[in-house]
Amino acid sequence: MCGIVGYTGPRAAGPILIEGLRRLEYRGYDSAGIALVDDSGELFVEKKAGKLTNLQTAIADRTPNAAIGLAHTRWATHGRPNDLNAHPHQDCTGEITVIHNGIIENFRELRDGLEARGHTLASETDTEAIAHLIEECYRGDLAEAVRQALRQCEGAYAVAVMHKGERDRLVGARENVPLVVGLGEGEAFLASDVAAILAHTRRVLFLEEGDVVDLRPWGATITGVDGAPRERVEALVDWSPEAAEKSGYDHFMLKEINEQPTALRQSLAGRVSRTGRIQAPEVAGLADAFRRVTRVEVVACGTASYAGLVGAAAIQDWTGLPARVTVGSEFRYSPPPLDPNTLVIAVTQSGETADTIAPTRWAKEQGCPIVAVTNTVGSAITREANAVMFLQAGPEIAVAASKTFVTQVTTLIVLAAAIAKARGSLGLEQELELGQALRALPEAAARTLELCAGVPDLARRYLGARGFMFIGRGYTLPGALEGALKLKEVSYIHAEGYAAGELKHGPISLLDAECPLVAVATKSRVYDKLISNVMEGRARDAKVIAVATEGDRGIGRFADDVVWVPETHEALSPVLAVIPLQLFAYHTAVARGTDVDQPRNLAKSVTVE
Repeated sequence: MCGIVGYTGPRAAGPILIEGLRRLEYRGYDSAGIALVDDSGELFVEKKAGKLTNLQTAIADRTPNAAIGLAHTRWATHGRPNDLNAHPHQDCTGEITVIHNGIIENFRELRDGLEARGHTLASETDTEAIAHLIEECYRGDLAEAVRQALRQCEGAYAVAVMHKGERDRLVGARENVPLVVGLGEGEAFLASDVAAILAHTRRVLFLEEGDVVDLRPWGATITGVDGAPRERVEALVDWSPEAAEKSGYDHFMLKEINEQPTALRQSLAGRVSRTGRIQAPEVAGLADAFRRVTRVEVVACGTASYAGLVGAAAIQDWTGLPARVTVGSEFRYSPPPLDPNTLVIAVTQSGETADTIAPTRWAKEQGCPIVAVTNTVGSAITREANAVMFLQAGPEIAVAASKTFVTQVTTLIVLAAAIAKARGSLGLEQELELGQALRALPEAAARTLELCAGVPDLARRYLGARGFMFIGRGYTLPGALEGALKLKEVSYIHAEGYAAGELKHGPISLLDAECPLVAVATKSRVYDKLISNVMEGRARDAKVIAVATEGDRGIGRFADDVVWVPETHEALSPVLAVIPLQLFAYHTAVARGTDVDQPRNLAKSVTVE
């Protein structure tokens, strides 16, 4: 998530805004910018790619005295991370300034319309379109202009807006992206996170969906986008600055697990229409290649390889093309025969994973069309690919992946659907069923988190286990593999992930009263087969923990403990099933006293062989 800070009041805004950005650095970013209206009413704007120190150097000794301003750290989604695409963005008049977190789904149509009406847009971002829309709507009332502009926008956003002619007024708004108001004595703040303003006030208003706040030094007026008045109760935050960075959570991993509904919403923005049609404009230029290819190779490492298993299964199911996953380190030294009819999909959270980049480069040399799936704009993998699909998950601080796994799965599912549509093998009814399931997924993830209230107790009950065996079949197998990996990574307890049918071919010898069986038993075409494998484990005295679909009345006969998830499309089931397994790993690690966010021997991005 990007960082937003705004200030209006009697003090010098510049130092307050820079300090706020510094407190948001933990969120990750690739550029930073600031806008101030000085005492004479002139607008000062500076923005720089790279670290906050680049911005500080650029404004050293020339920051004007100003009592109002906005500042931003950007995590790129639309447009490369450079000075031009950094926020803030302005309208044609240079009077309106906007910073924005989130994704405007219909920004292409908005930009096309604005340009047709004579506007000049300088950047590649979706945010700049908001500034020009506000310009068109402005009639002397900034809050009303923002409301009118946002009624034209679809997607997720937190915005902060300033007009140089209204020198004590900020306007903020949110839809599915956090934004908080800080209230001081004769001053007021806007921020994407309490951490940015906690040094100045503990009195806050947490904005809710569709809120628009009109902020002055003496107070805040809140309406809906429709202009109807709304009331928000002031809260007193008693978090420490460290806790504020984690939004009150004890660890970044727990925070990021709970951010998954938002991450999914952002990741799917612009990719599924309201009617359920699936679109992937990033790969539209490869439609001919998709029709021509005869097989698909997915290259990835670790968590990304498990997400790749879901994508490969969907591609094979929906197109009939042979599709497989090879871990990067194996692909690299024992490469399959490749040619221009082989589509290569490279999946890497950081975009810098050495074991994934090297085989991708080799595949490029063989003439393969390449699609990269990554979370990081401007990363090395993007320079090797013919097309890139970004996760749009926002930065992930904890070493153990959580929200990047679920967004890798959904991004690969959208890609699989795009390939199948290009080949004419995904019927409209099938597309709409999948599209509606994707649209419902963020709320289903939020519901899953609610259903996981008993997981901390469950984890404590199994602390004495010698090890764990995780099993799944079909689409549930990747969730089992990822669940085992999470437990190993953060708790240091040995766990194995296996295809359930493989139990009787060796691993079943490990099962006993001290080695529980964790079964990802969500609704699927192979549910009955999986249950028969669960019964094999129970016959060896293994305790069974099941992740099951709400409404499954029979699972209680086969499992000692059940964690429920909502029903969804079978191909999307790993997204929901992995959430209780992430929480199980987290709470087990906390109970064992391990370093949850930075487990021993691990790094977030593996950039060496």
